[in-house]
Amino acid sequence: MESRQNKQNTKKVCNVITKYFLGFLNNRQGKWEILSINLSKEEIKVIIQYWIRTLNVQLGWIQDFDKFVVNYTYTIFMFETFRSSSKLINTFTGHSNVVYSIDYSTFDDCQVICSGSDDRTVRVWDVDNNKQIQSFNGHSSRVFCVKFSSYHRHNHCQNVICSSSDDNIIRFWDFKRNKQLQIFNGHTGSVYGIEFSSFNDGRYLCSGSDDKTIRLWDVETSKSLHIFNGHENA
Repeated sequence: MESRQNKQNTKKVCNVITKYFLGFLNNRQGKWEILSINLSKEEIKVIIQYWIRTLNVQLGWIQDFDKFVVNYTYTIFMFETFRSSSKLINTFTGHSNVVYSIDYSTFDDCQVICSGSDDRTVRVWDVDNNKQIQSFNGHSSRVFCVKFSSYHRHNHCQNVICSSSDDNIIRFWDFKRNKQLQIFNGHTGSVYGIEFSSFNDGRYLCSGSDDKTIRLWDVETSKSLHIFNGHENA
């Protein structure tokens, strides 16, 4: 049975989340400040502890309370929340058609973005100098989803992108060595989405397809482990 203290803490968490979003929606300047919530230090501590447990991240408050630091895995990100001075930072030009998917990562202290497009290519961009690093042309149809491979990074120190396509195939690309590493065949329809597991250093990949199935793959062995049927459409 839930204790009275847990119930009180849950209520505090619900209240602060509600005030966060209402505060943001009612602020025409688009600036989101924690100070406007008017919580005690003890209440803030409860909220932080809740976030740490549920999100598995470490939160650290900075002096003026309108920034926060998230320390997760290899990278420390510093965010300023909803600044009214927000502006376009970079534009990456190169695709000749619609861009369906992007992903972000850091390698060797460099910030990089990968993108998948209707032009059938997977491209890699250097965020710092606003330049294209690499382009892969292996798919025979549009590329719906791209993800940086956490498995190859953690286990092989490789910079690898995974992409899924309208050609029913999932491909892995080593963008440092400019070559294709793996191909996953099995779906009989377009593969719209892919996601690496948050456990086992991303060893497992799940994919969703127009063939109405979800598949679970072992990235290490390139084998399909399970096929989940049940959906009635894509």
